[in-house]
Amino acid sequence: MAGARSTRASAAVDRLKRRTGVTSYSMARTGDGLFFLSEKPGAPPLCAPLELDEFVAFVNGLGPQEVKRVSKHDLEFEKQLVRKKP
Repeated sequence: MAGARSTRASAAVDRLKRRTGVTSYSMARTGDGLFFLSEKPGAPPLCAPLELDEFVAFVNGLGPQEVKRVSKHDLEFEKQLVRKKP
């Protein structure tokens, strides 16, 4: 179970590195199983130790956000999903 937890957290940090272009971000895990992020190994943490879901949400909120591509087919499909009120 611990492996899946750290994989999900490290994947979030990898996405942050790609979005920002800063490759020095470092994730660490406490003995209690909490996660925190720092700008580089040994630097002060950027957040308090957080549970996995809170940590992933915190990391995903940092830096520029990826813009989701939407095709014209997606837009037409979404229009069909919305029911018109009589």
